[in-house]
Amino acid sequence: MLFDQLAYRKTIGFVQAASLALVAAGGALLATPAHAAGDLLVAPTRVVLDGRRGTEVILNNIGDEETTYRISLELRRMMPDGSLEDVAVEDANETEKASLSLIRYAPRRVTLPPDQPQSIRIGLNQVEGLKDGEYRVHMLFRAIPKAPTLVTDPAANNEIKIQLTPLYGITIPVIIRRGDLKATAAIANPRIVDAPGGKALEFDAVRQGNRSVYGDVRVRKDGKGEPLFEAKGIAIYPEIGQRKVSLPLKPEDIAELRGAVTVGYYETLENGGGLIGEVRTVLP
Repeated sequence: MLFDQLAYRKTIGFVQAASLALVAAGGALLATPAHAAGDLLVAPTRVVLDGRRGTEVILNNIGDEETTYRISLELRRMMPDGSLEDVAVEDANETEKASLSLIRYAPRRVTLPPDQPQSIRIGLNQVEGLKDGEYRVHMLFRAIPKAPTLVTDPAANNEIKIQLTPLYGITIPVIIRRGDLKATAAIANPRIVDAPGGKALEFDAVRQGNRSVYGDVRVRKDGKGEPLFEAKGIAIYPEIGQRKVSLPLKPEDIAELRGAVTVGYYETLENGGGLIGEVRTVLP
């Protein structure tokens, strides 16, 4: 399942779960919850700027050791299956190259003691002749590895080995919108399919317009107020008009979803929670 609000990049290591209520200040149009990868917590997980003001992203080191993080910008392109593919600068199109020139941010490197928050300020550059449209970069926060530790193994005749420290990186999309941009989306062909590790609810999400669409998916049965199933943070970026969405199901979800249901795609609560599109179907 793709969660746009957080496109995790795993290098090596483990995940440590955590939670923290943080809200980005400034001109961000969205204030999504914080998410952790490794020992780093980032909030918000998605930033949308309208070209008038900048904003902040808050980092917090939730580990036990002081860690230095490097902040950089990347280009990523959404594929029809919903995955995000890295794009080298030399392979970038005109819109992607312009996106890199729009963003300025500071600092680009921070050293954080445990439980120490740090704000990263994000601003916009004025680019002459910039066309109306949606521009996007992905901001990467990654720990700088410390020198490897040398240890001896008594079971191997005191042979010296290098002990590597597991590290993670985390990315969030930074979206800039210029001009009067609109988009609509529809859901088609919902089905339950075989997936790695079990079953998944799969459907096609179709977008029209000149900006991305982002929201939550809820599946309901007539007469029941609460959703039977919900998935947050589903995006369709402007570079594609249609993508496949695949949402893993628990065994107990499958039995409840069978029969007549309504699959709805809604704006996030921060954006009003309005209905983007829905479809009624019968899931076998």
